[in-house]
Amino acid sequence: MTQGSGLVALVDDDADLLHATTQLLELAGFTVVARDAAEAALAVVDRDFDGVVVSDIRMPGMNGLQLFDRIKAIDPDIPVILVTGHGDVDLAVAALKDGVYDFIPKPYAGDRLVEALKRASEKRRLVMENRRLREAAALAADGLPLIGEAPAIRRLRETLRQIADMDVDVLVEGETGTGKEVVADLLHRWGRRRAKPFVALNCGALPETVIESELFGHEAGAFTGAQRRRIGRVEHSSGGTLFLDEIESMPPALQVKLLRVLETRSLTPLGSNEIRRLDLRVVAATKVDLGRPDQRGDFREDLYFRLNVVTLRIPPLRERRGDIPMLFGHFLGKAAERFGRPVAKVNAAVSDHLQSHAWPGNVRELAHFADRVALGLGPDDETKAVSPQSPEPAAASLPERVGHYEAQLIRDALRDHGGDVRGAIDALGVPRKTFYDKLKRYGIAASEFRNGGDPHSVREQT
Repeated sequence: MTQGSGLVALVDDDADLLHATTQLLELAGFTVVARDAAEAALAVVDRDFDGVVVSDIRMPGMNGLQLFDRIKAIDPDIPVILVTGHGDVDLAVAALKDGVYDFIPKPYAGDRLVEALKRASEKRRLVMENRRLREAAALAADGLPLIGEAPAIRRLRETLRQIADMDVDVLVEGETGTGKEVVADLLHRWGRRRAKPFVALNCGALPETVIESELFGHEAGAFTGAQRRRIGRVEHSSGGTLFLDEIESMPPALQVKLLRVLETRSLTPLGSNEIRRLDLRVVAATKVDLGRPDQRGDFREDLYFRLNVVTLRIPPLRERRGDIPMLFGHFLGKAAERFGRPVAKVNAAVSDHLQSHAWPGNVRELAHFADRVALGLGPDDETKAVSPQSPEPAAASLPERVGHYEAQLIRDALRDHGGDVRGAIDALGVPRKTFYDKLKRYGIAASEFRNGGDPHSVREQT
């Protein structure tokens, strides 16, 4: 017998049959709630019921068809399987047209019931997951930050609210893609400094010859090419918040200058003798543990201690897997809005990927995956996340329909990016060679989409 999983509400007034079927389903891996009357079963079924109902049709009091009507009023997406005697087949067929998931005539083989329950359980699981995703997207529309209910995320939100108004420097630790800038931005927006600038600088993205001027500014004529005075990021952030991302990448010479600024809350721009006082709050972010010498490298220990007034750690996604559906719903809603599409309903392949993937790129990787799903793409190039929505040729074969849909996705991506191939490749998440192979296959020319080109003028070959 094949194994199943999920919750089953089993209803039958025959005590012996109820007991035997319960054992059968439990051996097959299901969790069974057994009831001998329809009224008792209704007590365990509500809109959040995450399972399937199996009921005999003929029972005293409320029969199986009446039970189905009551369940349909609670939630029409709850699968109901009716077990019928020979004389009830016509009733069951009529009930199928009314929305009953399946009916099984007596006597039946155990595998027949288990297989029906496996399919029904999977359908209910996907319904509930899509419902949670839509709810998460609605929460995201209300601006809920740091989405998630994992204990570490809840503590992080509470800590941010507690320290948002405190004039203390903060060190934020987290792997790539965990949302360190989101944390810094919330510290700024939730505190009294929100009316002043939030100034962000990635210390690893600028060459050493530029970062000093970017941070501390200079006067006109301070060096060759300095034709105008420049206010540095540090001074510009006075009264607000200075966010220094990848602080571990800051050159050692600049670390000395930053340490002095943090200690004195003042700076002297290059080419000036004027000391300028600062109302400064620094939030520094790092993807390594600066408290460990083997990870700190050439980062100054005294600067680490100066920044380490309050340290916040953002957990990687693998440590809060229960938050993945809610986060995915947030990003899927945002992607749908950005691409001008309805929020997609995910299929089993996408759902399995959400649960099984390791997410080494953390929240950023999850957001990019949501973009792919919003565009109709699944976990890989060959898997589709949703069914085709665009018109397709009449009487087309399955390969022709898939080709039509794939070609339409490519056209949409090219149109959204004004014919820019690199942008379309990034949006679709496919390898460059694969993209060009598909352009050739479908007879699509990227140039047709530049300068407002008409996508329908492009020849399609499926």
